[in-house]
Amino acid sequence: MKLALPQLPQLNFSLGSRNRPLVGLDITTSSIKLIELTKSGDGYRVEAYAAEPTPHSAINEKAIVDAEAVGEAIKRAIKRSGARAKEAAVAISGDAAITKLIQMPLALSARDLEAQVELQADQYIPFPMEEVSYDFEVIGPSEKDPEMQDVLLVATRTENVDQRQAAVTAAGLGARIVDVEAFALENACRLMTHQMPDGGIGRTVAVVDFGASTTTFSVLRDLRVIYTRDFAFGGQQLTEEIMRTYGLSMEEAGRAKKEGGLPSNYQPEVLDPFIDDMTQQVSRSLQFYLASGSGREQPEQILVCGGCANIPGVAEVIASRVGIAAEKGDPLGQMKLSSKAKAMGVKKDATALLTACGLALRSFD
Repeated sequence: MKLALPQLPQLNFSLGSRNRPLVGLDITTSSIKLIELTKSGDGYRVEAYAAEPTPHSAINEKAIVDAEAVGEAIKRAIKRSGARAKEAAVAISGDAAITKLIQMPLALSARDLEAQVELQADQYIPFPMEEVSYDFEVIGPSEKDPEMQDVLLVATRTENVDQRQAAVTAAGLGARIVDVEAFALENACRLMTHQMPDGGIGRTVAVVDFGASTTTFSVLRDLRVIYTRDFAFGGQQLTEEIMRTYGLSMEEAGRAKKEGGLPSNYQPEVLDPFIDDMTQQVSRSLQFYLASGSGREQPEQILVCGGCANIPGVAEVIASRVGIAAEKGDPLGQMKLSSKAKAMGVKKDATALLTACGLALRSFD
């Protein structure tokens, strides 16, 4: 997506990157994940990967409040990963972005189209234009009117862009792309076509991405997102329950969750109820999706992603209770891995790398 930011000409909000390598940076309340990809024949190769804990209190409700601390964590990730790219792609959350499909005359030149979008943007953006960064992408001819074209307008408060730019700059990188998480996720889903029936073409597939505190439920048709919903639920709830049940610190609980060693009552008393909650969240999201418009089709498959997807047997439990085939999503399944990336454990973290991979793919737009 080509997005011109009048206030920030050095940034490209969702702009294709002209084949210069960059790192995908997924900055969340719990962790900062960095990945660098290169082309390898018809596929991709993971050159570098690292994850760092997000500094405590540096992010509040998805807003970066301490850019210097986040920048230092990014710097540590760069050093540990051995990444060579000097520029990055980052993303704002979907709920911080405004997207609107508008119609414009098909006959407009590129320059006139840009001028028309600029003239009309304030009709669709509920903030003063001097506080907003926006851009647009031509989707194609309108189905409603053969003389019109569909144009996707995307906007966010400039402060959302500034926060991410400041953190990336503090790490010594250039922030070349500021994307939207939903677009990055859609971009990454093409890495999982090997798991989809017919490669996702002509098919309806749901992707549920369990984060630490927020989960995103998306439905794709022909590999395009037709529905997305964010809700407050994630792996942090399991960590907190481990803390309460066993009197551990947050750090100890997080380590025990990943490495094991918890008492025998952990599975029945803590983990199983959490898996029940996961299943209920997926079921509820499916109901919201089916009720969101006429002609909605039940997905044929659910790909379960995020850190929680690594809980043994969780995809099978979701499948049996929801009645739809489900499996753990693996965006790295068809990629080659450098020895550095293997050493950093990229394979075991693969299911949590959708956003980071979607951003890193901007290198090849």
